[in-house]
Amino acid sequence: MNRSIFKKITGNQLFIPIMALLLLAVINLIVDPGFFKVNLGTNNAGNPVLSGYLITILDYGSELAILAIGMTLVTAASGGQDISVGATIAIAGSAMLRVLCGTNPRPDAIQAPIIVAFLVACLVGMLCGAFNGALVSVFKIQPMIATLVLFTAGRSIAAWINVNKLPIVPDPKFAYFGGFIPGIPIPTTVFIVIACIIVITLVLKFTNLGLYTQAVGINEKSARLNGINPTFIKFLAFVILGLCVAVAALIKVSRLSTINYSVIAKDIEMDAILAVALGGNALSGGKFNMWASILGAYVIQFLTTTLYKFNVQSDALAAYKAVVVILLVFFSAPKVREYIGDFFKKLKAGKAEKKENKGEA
Repeated sequence: MNRSIFKKITGNQLFIPIMALLLLAVINLIVDPGFFKVNLGTNNAGNPVLSGYLITILDYGSELAILAIGMTLVTAASGGQDISVGATIAIAGSAMLRVLCGTNPRPDAIQAPIIVAFLVACLVGMLCGAFNGALVSVFKIQPMIATLVLFTAGRSIAAWINVNKLPIVPDPKFAYFGGFIPGIPIPTTVFIVIACIIVITLVLKFTNLGLYTQAVGINEKSARLNGINPTFIKFLAFVILGLCVAVAALIKVSRLSTINYSVIAKDIEMDAILAVALGGNALSGGKFNMWASILGAYVIQFLTTTLYKFNVQSDALAAYKAVVVILLVFFSAPKVREYIGDFFKKLKAGKAEKKENKGEA
């Protein structure tokens, strides 16, 4: 009975990200218990805000969790990943600034309502997703190769939108989306990610999107024979990711009320892909667990924050994350899992044989 419960727990898709989260928590608890301290202070405007490493994880992990939602659908449907996410954030963010600031990079007041600028960013993000989706679903180009186009040209396009200038949004309310709303000490990003999670949960619950996405990812030919349009499902997955990118762009640009085309969201696509993998989702497509991907995103941010705390240089972060990728790929390999399974079977058989010998003796 105990063995069956243990097997059921370890076989759950949330097991790996939860264990990774606990491992990081234990390491930080041993090295510095103050890691978990949360303080209530005030910001420059005199408003109450919560601060601490855990708040940083919740804050910056939220934008990664939003991207992980879209990346999970793309991975499940196409069996590939979108590596243009960071560049698309730059494009959507630049378009947002163009609407807010107009042709003047230093306006005295915003030129359009923030909601209008955000909707434009959503449209731009979805168009970028549609471009990638068309290359993958219609022209049958491998996802990583298809998204390489925007990955290469995206930041140049973003700079071109604002004539290579760096507009600054003068309205302090714009900073609320990537910071704090006056009177509320919790980062606004937490509420944004909760809203996104609620929306995707309702979509997956009351539509067939999740079922169709998994069916296409598992066997495209069988899905087509069952009346599902694989081309549309793949295309839709990339468009949804484009929408997630626009939300992340709002948060990213709002943090500084400006944009740096070459640096904004740099390498964030790798973190989003890693979050999906850490959640136990097969990168080859098929079945997925959205909650596991979201949890994986916060584990990645937990790891990043921990490394920064240990004074690891930003240029070296990729090396540490590469170790995580190697371990994930290694333990998810069918041959390795088969070997581990055989090892435990032999171990169990050996124990049973010893008991039988003792009984005979």
